[in-house]
Amino acid sequence: MTALTLSTSSAATLRADAVVVGVAKGAKGVVVAPGAEAVDKAFGGKLAAVLETLGASGAEGEVTKLPAADGLKAPVVLAVGLGETPAKGDGFGHEALRRAAGSAARALTGSKKAGFALPVEDAEAAAAVGEGALLGAYTYAPNRNGASNGKGKKNDAKSAPLGEVALLGGKPRDKEFQAAAARSETLAAEINRARDLINLPPNDLDPKTFAAEAQTAAKEFGLKVEVLDEKALKKGGYGGLMGVGQGSQSPPRLVRIAYTHPKADKTLALVGKGITYDSGGISLKPAGHNETMKCDMSGAAAVFAAVVAAARLGLAVNVTGWLALAENMPSGSATRPGDVLTMYSGKTVEVLNTDAEGRLVLADALTRASEESPDAIVDVATLTGAMVLALGHRTFGIMANDDAFRTSVHEIAEEVGEQSWPMPMPSELRKGMDSPVADLANMGERMGGGLVAGLFLKEFVGEDIPWAHLDIAGPAFHEGAPWGYTPKGGTGSAVRTLVRLAERTAAGDLG
Repeated sequence: MTALTLSTSSAATLRADAVVVGVAKGAKGVVVAPGAEAVDKAFGGKLAAVLETLGASGAEGEVTKLPAADGLKAPVVLAVGLGETPAKGDGFGHEALRRAAGSAARALTGSKKAGFALPVEDAEAAAAVGEGALLGAYTYAPNRNGASNGKGKKNDAKSAPLGEVALLGGKPRDKEFQAAAARSETLAAEINRARDLINLPPNDLDPKTFAAEAQTAAKEFGLKVEVLDEKALKKGGYGGLMGVGQGSQSPPRLVRIAYTHPKADKTLALVGKGITYDSGGISLKPAGHNETMKCDMSGAAAVFAAVVAAARLGLAVNVTGWLALAENMPSGSATRPGDVLTMYSGKTVEVLNTDAEGRLVLADALTRASEESPDAIVDVATLTGAMVLALGHRTFGIMANDDAFRTSVHEIAEEVGEQSWPMPMPSELRKGMDSPVADLANMGERMGGGLVAGLFLKEFVGEDIPWAHLDIAGPAFHEGAPWGYTPKGGTGSAVRTLVRLAERTAAGDLG
């Protein structure tokens, strides 16, 4: 993984492959951002003019490379756009810094070291730059110790991620800056852990191997882990997990992975949908909708990464992750539309559509998590295409059984730079899930399908437990060109929100 260091060197004296500076869109053209003064001086105060000549505008994410002027030790200057110049007295937003650093790191693939001279007014800004750079430098490499990149091609230096991010102006002796850098490294490592899992092909990641990953991490970081296999699930009455997984040759698993702190007095339960491949089951997905369904375990990947991050950060809160793992396949043993499943809670569910499987596995895990009476539950899932239609590919929806808790989760997501939007849970949509043969059906009205899914999940949450549901179907997997710190493929969506929620809970600020 890319290294992050705090450097006391100036942008002029740092020996590196490149130095990164920020530029913005001003009223009269390109404006050089704070942190780049030494570089601008080397260009005789005309860096902005040179960049404009090269076509730069300062727009967000825009990258312009140019040869360094005399007086700079680095041979290349990389100017990255920060967007609009902030109002007088305001600094650049943390998300703008995060995205700019990510764009720069991606553009420096193959470089060994780069100095980042972006605006760093305080430790939080430094954390944003460090986090963005480390996330932007991510590349998917299935065999990090071998020669193959998973495509039968040899890895080479030109495709290797940026080796080191030297954060200029980072104050290496300042405890706040040290803590910010350390947190950025941990958070980026765990987000990238989630990305790696999401990007794995489905023949390399089934419920059993996912559970094994959790066991390995638990051993490394001192976590408690329990894995229920298909025999234990059947004996325990986990009808949702068994019903979804029974059509596959790779049987389901329920993983409990827990971090505890000796001084913690609050417990946060995180539940993740872990469909390692979703064909739709008997209700088979149409052609063109199957190719990326390895990403249907993104919720479980986010929960797994968040629990490990909480442990590595030593947060004074207990965090328990529940990974509901199954593969949804069509076969002679698969659940059929019209079948009735008895869930772990004892409720019965008529399965009208086997492609609405995520809510079935989550229901069992939510009931099981509720038995431990946590102070709050958050589930994360690539649950509905309806949420993508409603909010697009960059924003996840938040539903909850408590308005204050929903607001808190939304504010936390916005704070850490993850786009989210609070969604309602209209009670009138519940009637659409009434079933003549079961307590409820797994489908309801077509319109508002994402809200219906949330209402279904609510049925399985313990009484008086604050609960929020994050539908990350849009931002979990990015099929387009990389942008900012967002790569092509798995993104690690919701990890930052979950970790900050755990930090808030540890601080006694759980809404």
